[in-house]
Amino acid sequence: MKRVLIVKVTSLGDIVEALPVVADIKRAYPGVEVDWAADEAFAEVVHWSQSVDRVLCAPLRRFKKARSWGDFKAIWASIAELRAYRYDFIIDIHGVYKSAIIAFLARSSKRIGYQSKDLGERGAAFAYTGRFGPRPQCDAWHGMRISASEALGYEVEGPPVYNLRLPEPATPLFAADNRPVAALFHATSKDDKKWPVPHWVAVGRELAQRGFHVVLPWGSERERTEAEQIASQVPGSTVLPKLNVTEIAQMIDACALVVGTDTGFVHVAHGLQKRTVMIFVATSPSHFGIQAPFRSISIGDGHSVPSIAEALEAIDYVHGDVHSEPRVAAMQHGSAAA
Repeated sequence: MKRVLIVKVTSLGDIVEALPVVADIKRAYPGVEVDWAADEAFAEVVHWSQSVDRVLCAPLRRFKKARSWGDFKAIWASIAELRAYRYDFIIDIHGVYKSAIIAFLARSSKRIGYQSKDLGERGAAFAYTGRFGPRPQCDAWHGMRISASEALGYEVEGPPVYNLRLPEPATPLFAADNRPVAALFHATSKDDKKWPVPHWVAVGRELAQRGFHVVLPWGSERERTEAEQIASQVPGSTVLPKLNVTEIAQMIDACALVVGTDTGFVHVAHGLQKRTVMIFVATSPSHFGIQAPFRSISIGDGHSVPSIAEALEAIDYVHGDVHSEPRVAAMQHGSAAA
């Protein structure tokens, strides 16, 4: 096998959690080249991977919103790049129309996708010459590793390998502050995924008492207002300036601890092997959660609001303050081995 194409178009957290598929393939087939097709909005995330050989992208999301002639020309040009090589296998681990179209346009006689019942959009099935096995009973991230391994004929081994390397920041981060930094990702894409502001304040105060410099990133004006509300009640905390995706990832890489809701940047923290706590309020931790012994953990059941005490216990667990077996077992049971 010489070359494989992975198709995973969006979004931030999903792409980060899918990257270990590349390391799996390269372990199983030394010397193979693995390319990746993504939406232009997330291409920089794939570029962080030291395992991906070629990143293919087009402004699909932007074209859907703006329908501009420039974006159409960029998409048309990207098709030629997509077809520059013939692939031994194309693995679509996204499973919607746009990923299926990419798989269909690329050059290969072996295009593998999900079974119809597992597709995000069933019409995507037109593109595939073969199917993965039934979706395994595990979290979505390990499921992608299993699906790719079934398609290419190898066994999944060991923990996920993200192999991320970020560009160096233009200026040193937190250079004047010797305190360890804890980032609180309070913002979410949907209101029902939010953790209450008073809970963030309580956790922020506790972290400040423990000697952390608490920082609060944001993306919209509404999120900035909420960040300021939290920071006003957490001594010594900082509301960060508006940052782009790479700058936020660089900030995360400079942190000693990341606590946040089910959002893409918290998955970035997990992929960068930071001490990470992910809080689930309205989504499934067993399906979308993170888990790495004594480093990353998910809390909440996806149906109710986790308590402040649960969050602090999780922080103790990942930050090395508490590693007793009874508490560890309880945390892992509560996260459904996410």
